[in-house]
Amino acid sequence: MAAAALFGYFVPYFDGAAKPWVGAVIAAILAVAGQVGDLFESYVKRRSDVKDSGSLIPGHGGLLDRIDGLIVAAPVFALFHGLAGEWLQWW
Repeated sequence: MAAAALFGYFVPYFDGAAKPWVGAVIAAILAVAGQVGDLFESYVKRRSDVKDSGSLIPGHGGLLDRIDGLIVAAPVFALFHGLAGEWLQWW
């Protein structure tokens, strides 16, 4: 979470953003949301007594293991973007 916040701060900062701290806050929240998605997907697989969520990528837990964090983080970012509107614009 700290690394994501630092990255989320310095990328807008070096790009000339007016409010780079907004990027840090969003990146930290999205890091937590990604972890929640990963933990939830692991919980569902354990409850279903399934080792892999598919066979497209053998030995990696399936395709869902590759995108489980994104499944939660993307809607969280869309929610921020939809609710914050102009406040979210740090450029």
